[in-house]
Amino acid sequence: MVSNMKLAHVILLLLCFYLSFCKVNCARKRKKVVTKLEPTSGSDTSQEDLVEKKCLTEKYTHLSCDKVFCQPWQKCIDGTCICKLPYQCPKNGTSVCSTNGKSYPTYCQQKSFECLRPEAKFLKSGACTGEEQFSVSLDRGNGDSEGIVEVKLVDQDKKMYICAKSWSLTQANVACLDLGFKLGALYIQRRDPHINSPECLHVHCRGSETSLAECTFTKGTTSRSEGLAGVVCYTENAVSPTNDYFQCVNGKHISQKKTCDGINDCGDQSDELCCKGSEHPEIKEETEMLTADMNAERKRIKSFFPKLSCGVKSSTHIRRKRVVGGQPAEVGDFPWQVAIKEGEKINCGGIYIGGCWILTAAHCVRASKAPRYQIWTSFTDWLNPDPQIVVQFVKQVIIHEKYNGTTYQNDIALIEMKKQPGRSECVLLKSVPACVPWSPHLFQPNDKCIVSGWGREKDNKKVYSLKWGEVHLISNCSKFYLNRFFEKEMVCAGTDDGSIDACKGDSGGPLVCTDANNMTYVWGVVSWGENCGKPEFPGVYTKVANYFDWISLHVGRPLISQHNV
Repeated sequence: MVSNMKLAHVILLLLCFYLSFCKVNCARKRKKVVTKLEPTSGSDTSQEDLVEKKCLTEKYTHLSCDKVFCQPWQKCIDGTCICKLPYQCPKNGTSVCSTNGKSYPTYCQQKSFECLRPEAKFLKSGACTGEEQFSVSLDRGNGDSEGIVEVKLVDQDKKMYICAKSWSLTQANVACLDLGFKLGALYIQRRDPHINSPECLHVHCRGSETSLAECTFTKGTTSRSEGLAGVVCYTENAVSPTNDYFQCVNGKHISQKKTCDGINDCGDQSDELCCKGSEHPEIKEETEMLTADMNAERKRIKSFFPKLSCGVKSSTHIRRKRVVGGQPAEVGDFPWQVAIKEGEKINCGGIYIGGCWILTAAHCVRASKAPRYQIWTSFTDWLNPDPQIVVQFVKQVIIHEKYNGTTYQNDIALIEMKKQPGRSECVLLKSVPACVPWSPHLFQPNDKCIVSGWGREKDNKKVYSLKWGEVHLISNCSKFYLNRFFEKEMVCAGTDDGSIDACKGDSGGPLVCTDANNMTYVWGVVSWGENCGKPEFPGVYTKVANYFDWISLHVGRPLISQHNV
């Protein structure tokens, strides 16, 4: 692949990288050239402390969509990235040629076909002509698994070496995969050129490629001091496992020192997916800077694609809950917020998630009362109602089959609205659906989120306008609600002083969190709590990510899937 690759292909390649790898760990400091992977003389306790042992039992890899974004040619099913069928990929793009001699309309479609039939690898951008050849080989090595890397590009007549300056384990893993070594590279080398200042190729890979042909090449030169790129590919006899090694999910063994360093040493990312984080300030500082840079780049790349239809604002011992200490909301601030009206009262809120569907708390509604409910949208103020308030009638109420009214486990329900006469779909003016999270790892403890609703103040004073407040996610509320907080189904959030909280009348409403791309997800549904508005009594919310499959079962996966479809 030459450096003048068409813009659409470049954009897609970059998006794949930033969505899949940056979600887990931004690159941290590491030596530029590794000459050999040496076993350590003793257990590296400090490095082992960076790995979450419980997480390792889940055997997460680059195909675990609870932890990473799936590639555009994959979809997330039951926590695993699986192959899409080619027709499920976007149809507009740059055609590409495969090693099977066939041309595909887009890179995504070719990769989708390769995902199903691995022998049909990417060859080049553009339609096939029948004369394309790309090859990778190792020169001047002591065996088939090591040597200086040389490639013959499709548009070149001769083989060329790779420059060591641009060489890393990311590129080496792809090269070894291309050569048939399924576990990637053992380590990389810097090899002296046999001539002075030879031409060579700089190569950039994302790490998810199956062939070096997918990577980007530019011509350059090297010197004896810089050298050429060499590699030792991983074989079954490459390393003798000891207590000093980390076993990857794919069976590969690496040094414990190579875990949680931001580099995909395993080749399946299993050494980077269960990390607690680094205590080294210089690594933290660099990671934060790189995260900011990558988030900005990710936004720029996504600007080339069609706008997503969810999570974007149109303007910049009773356990029922309310927002305490909140601020009045303006029209358009929370376009997914709805009010559920029964008779003359609004006792609960809900979240519009697209189509004709509202998400709310199970304790707010009864299936038998569906005809009595009304859904009010574009509604923020009782005293000064917006003339464009839309009132929707309810077709059915679906309460989670395992809802427990005593423990508030599975406190989640769906409301399907009736379509207006003569229309094939529900039309909610000024409403925008909140995105439904598919993974419990999208947001982390201490992340800032927002709760909103029409609930009462802590002095039981009635509220006439929609209020909102910022809270932070709390890691585990068992210490506040002993034997009553169930971490799998619930999430809690609040402030240190209890000044912002949800209370009576806010039940069923949204706890929303916004990611780096300003997409807003309904992270929780207001469920229950005690002594709202007081320190050490955070609000408890139904953890929506735990119910992605349940929601998609009823509303249809395409409606709520903005990623991994």
